[in-house]
Amino acid sequence: MDTASCPRCHQPINPQAINCPHCGYTLKAYGHPGIPLHRATGDDYLCSSCTYEKDDSCNFPQRPLAKECILYQNEAESQLELQQQQLNNSFASKLKNWVNRNQSFLLIVTLLFVCLLIVLLRR
Repeated sequence: MDTASCPRCHQPINPQAINCPHCGYTLKAYGHPGIPLHRATGDDYLCSSCTYEKDDSCNFPQRPLAKECILYQNEAESQLELQQQQLNNSFASKLKNWVNRNQSFLLIVTLLFVCLLIVLLRR
């Protein structure tokens, strides 16, 4: 089982815990284990490094001074993810994906080609 630590008391906790069992600190938004609650550290605000703030699509009421947010997306992490996607879109990976999707078509074409070669060589 993976363990995480509470941001307030630094005690080990279950990553799915809604509240810290040691200090009661709220870890998940709206009491739901699937909704992470992002918090700013120190005097910084989340909005200064959020993707939604940069493209002006954030409609969070506490914007631009939000210390807690469920929609937060770190801009640096988004840039890294975009770079990974661009690397995965190389010609070799596209060709590999196409071959995987069209294996039956390639098998039929190969069989037809072999049959054609046999016919041409018998003449």
